[in-house]
Amino acid sequence: MRAGSRRQRGHGRMTYVADDVLELQEAFDDAELRGDVGRLDELLADDFLSIGEQGYQLDKRQWIDRHRDFRYLAIETTEVDVRRYDKAAIVRCVQRSRATWQGNQMTLAVRLSQVWVHQPRGWRLAGIQFSSLAAG
Repeated sequence: MRAGSRRQRGHGRMTYVADDVLELQEAFDDAELRGDVGRLDELLADDFLSIGEQGYQLDKRQWIDRHRDFRYLAIETTEVDVRRYDKAAIVRCVQRSRATWQGNQMTLAVRLSQVWVHQPRGWRLAGIQFSSLAAG
């Protein structure tokens, strides 16, 4: 779902859903799907940190390097909600994907949050956290 520049209500005020942040989130998904480590290196902040299901953490280099063993076959992103705050933006969404890890196929369904920050070089993804969705 592409939210475009519609408005969404959040905590009693209208919040602008920024096209530029949505385009970066889509570029991130595309880079992940294609395993484009060069583009991922551009999109991730130097101090990027991912927090996974069991609390494990990956820094920028570990996130990029995981593409040696991990490959997305398909990614579907829905329920996208973007909240922008001056030089930060929070993207929340649902992702369903098919992937391989060390040659083993897996199906994933997660709700995730991304934190984007505006730095001198532009918007960068500073953090991502995943929560599994209940089967069903």
